[in-house]
Amino acid sequence: MARSELWEFAVAIFFFHASEYALAVAFHGRSNVTLSSLLISKQYVIAMGCALVEYMVELVFFPELKENRLLNIVGLVMVLVGEVIRKAGVITAGRAFTHTIRIYHEDQHELITHGIYRFIRHPGYCGFFIWATGTQLILCNPLCIVAFSLVTWRFFSSRIRYEEFFLRQFFGRQYEVYASQVPSGLPFINQLDFKLAVQSVHEVYTTGFQHHR
Repeated sequence: MARSELWEFAVAIFFFHASEYALAVAFHGRSNVTLSSLLISKQYVIAMGCALVEYMVELVFFPELKENRLLNIVGLVMVLVGEVIRKAGVITAGRAFTHTIRIYHEDQHELITHGIYRFIRHPGYCGFFIWATGTQLILCNPLCIVAFSLVTWRFFSSRIRYEEFFLRQFFGRQYEVYASQVPSGLPFINQLDFKLAVQSVHEVYTTGFQHHR
């Protein structure tokens, strides 16, 4: 593939972060947006670094692993689908979408149930989950395909419980009905489980977990 997968990977990374920042500025204003809206954390840099290390090691010792064009194409499709789902969630929610989970109710706070939210409760998380796994399929990284999928799923499963604890506090029965009718967007995370949500909030406050979206 003449190493075209590296360029595809680089473009996917650049577009994701640049568009996240641009949309944050568009909806919230430049003065209210910091570089944190690029969504580049230390853990994220380490993960992507590991992906590149795996790619280079396998390219040298197992070059045949990098010649699977079908896997590469599936990855490209997943990256595009993930972007569309996440960006649809951001644009539909508009100013209601932030990169930090809201833990205090505001007067203008409303439950978004139209657009893509009619079909997925958490399109932002769903889109990123698909996108992140897709980036590793682009590189044909067998180890990171599995690792990214598992780690991202575990991270968002905790995040969703944490966020939905507060959504239930904000909107009560309205959110319970909505959650019972619309899937979360991630596998094996469907119905709102209040006990698990409370446990997740407790873990957050005892471990100092950052609540960025």
